[in-house]
Amino acid sequence: MSDEQSNNPSEEETLFEFPCEFPIKAMGKTGPELEGAVIEIINRHVPDLPEDAIKLNASKGGNYTSITIIVVAQSKDHLDAIYYELTACEHVLYAI
Repeated sequence: MSDEQSNNPSEEETLFEFPCEFPIKAMGKTGPELEGAVIEIINRHVPDLPEDAIKLNASKGGNYTSITIIVVAQSKDHLDAIYYELTACEHVLYAI
């Protein structure tokens, strides 16, 4: 088997060098459920998240809120796990 064929697909090349700071944005209906759920999910993946890493922004009408959190991503798998859990959350409409 050549070296090219033995590459591990989980070690795909990315444009990032890890660890790196990475902004994650989640959006959903305004309310304490959204903020609590997003912060709980992020805290499971990024312990000791500083308070200044979180920024909330309400939509013009106030019906929706986006939450941007700057995390220190350790790997592509680390980011994938965070996004997987955020997109599975009933309070999050989308995550980017």
